[in-house]
Amino acid sequence: MDGTVLVADDDRTIRTVLTQALTRAGCKVHATSSLMTLMRWVEEGKGDLVISDVIMPDGNGLETLPKITEARPGLPVIVISAQNTIMTAIQAAEAEAYDYLPKPFDLPDLMKRAARALEVKRRAPPPKLSSESPNEDLPLVGRTPQMQALYRLVARVMNTDLPVLITGESGTGKSLIARAIHDFSDRRTLPFVVAGAADLAGADGPSTLVAKARGGSILFDEVGDLDDEAQGRIVRMLDQFGDNSPRIMSTSQKDLMQKMEAGIFRQDLFYRLGGVTINVPSLRERVDDIPLLATHFLARAERDGAPLKRLSEAASDMVRAYSWPGNVRQLENAMKRLVITAQEDEIGRADVEMVLGSQPAIEPLMGGGEADKLSASVEKHLRRYFDLHGGVLPPPGLYQRILREVETPLIEIALDATGGNQAKCAALLGINRNTLRKKITDLDIQVTRRRKLM
Repeated sequence: MDGTVLVADDDRTIRTVLTQALTRAGCKVHATSSLMTLMRWVEEGKGDLVISDVIMPDGNGLETLPKITEARPGLPVIVISAQNTIMTAIQAAEAEAYDYLPKPFDLPDLMKRAARALEVKRRAPPPKLSSESPNEDLPLVGRTPQMQALYRLVARVMNTDLPVLITGESGTGKSLIARAIHDFSDRRTLPFVVAGAADLAGADGPSTLVAKARGGSILFDEVGDLDDEAQGRIVRMLDQFGDNSPRIMSTSQKDLMQKMEAGIFRQDLFYRLGGVTINVPSLRERVDDIPLLATHFLARAERDGAPLKRLSEAASDMVRAYSWPGNVRQLENAMKRLVITAQEDEIGRADVEMVLGSQPAIEPLMGGGEADKLSASVEKHLRRYFDLHGGVLPPPGLYQRILREVETPLIEIALDATGGNQAKCAALLGINRNTLRKKITDLDIQVTRRRKLM
């Protein structure tokens, strides 16, 4: 990797680490804590790549991007920001940023993106958003890699005509993602229509639906629940689309591929709806976002007139440890209850126990079907394993072999989720750190520490 990189960040530690990493990779680096200095370098023709923070002492990095583009068309800019919301990703796309990364970022990941930015020409800029901003108070909050990837994907697809299939468990915010794609797109002034089986009924149902949308967006909510007749009506409707047709989006908490293979979801409809598939992660898949979301909902309650409440450290730990089978919707409702039931300004562990005590702790699975459960998958695997031996018992030691197959990916994924930090991994798994070390040795698991920066 070679070239000159301009780094702008008011955090000295980040400037130092990026300078050292980029220099070791073969780049020349100019680092500053001032957007004014950054712009002077850009106007002087310095730099092949810019890496800039958003909030700086002398301005906003996103607002500086158009000036950089005007001064140096084609100069790629990677935005890094601690403002980890979907709006930041969308604003970065609007401002024609080459890429966007949240803080804390993974240094090797940033280095790969920087290398790509230096090697390839900048892609064509996306359509501009108007100055009229839709409602920004969307609970699409998250700083985990899963949510940041989702934000970037939404920003990329919002102004395309591709159909979008949004999957995820109940309560994850699938319809909210669809609404955000519409509200931030160039169709925002046109209708957003949520359609179900009743809207497709009758000879004129589909045509009435299209007329109602007027070239805006149509969302088929939980499309996997539609019967074969309704599915057929959608296929025929899509086949008749011409110019100025509405954009089609759909949501499903069920595995449509599995339903299609089982013959209960039309193959022709599956491929028409899946132009882009966006999977919305469950809260269990983004545990680090739970305290952030809880704080968001408490602040929202306060804006709506409720007293301001905050979670104690013990209460926050308990909220973070709960499985949240109802995902974001359940978390929001729990915070609303806590605002009302907690006696003190600081919500304690006992308050949380009272609210969560009557709620389910089991974790739901995609589609809710028996075939999706881990135990069912293990059972299916074991029965096939025994069947393959043709009535002869497998070799002795089966118990340890099966445990090893489960333990290895469990520990590997937990280590990856904690950035290779064995203390955090042991706490996550609920085992002693020495036990974890022994298992890592016995299972020959490779541990890689990933450095993350605030």
